[in-house]
Amino acid sequence: MKLHELHDNPGSSPKRKRVGRGPGSGVGKTGGRGIKGQKSRSGVALNAYEGGQMPLYQRLPKRGFNKPNAKHYAIVNLGLIQKFIEAGKLDAANVTEDALVASGLVRRKLDGVRVLAKGEITAAATITVTGASKGAVEAVEKAGGKLTVAAAAE
Repeated sequence: MKLHELHDNPGSSPKRKRVGRGPGSGVGKTGGRGIKGQKSRSGVALNAYEGGQMPLYQRLPKRGFNKPNAKHYAIVNLGLIQKFIEAGKLDAANVTEDALVASGLVRRKLDGVRVLAKGEITAAATITVTGASKGAVEAVEKAGGKLTVAAAAE
């Protein structure tokens, strides 16, 4: 057997049906779409429509709840605060939410800034934010600093 003798089995790849190419093709004129109506037009996708039967997404049970007034906090890790203090972008004596935004560590405050305990902090920083984890508060106090959780400015 040589490379030029290779071929598919007969009937394994049928020819593509060319729709709308005259009456001899068997699918001429309307192209197998019937006459008029939404489905005869182009650009129609009736997703999840099951011909009047209750669609699957409506038959399945719904779970959970999305709180419409949930608070969204900008999250900062202690390791990053330490990095910015070392780089001179933050003043360790006064780390506030506005200072974090100005330094570029936080893009925007959202409903406030929440500090988490990931990473090490060695600088004795005074941090005032909307929220903080217990671990973060302990880590800052262990480094000789102070982490104050202020009420969110509404």
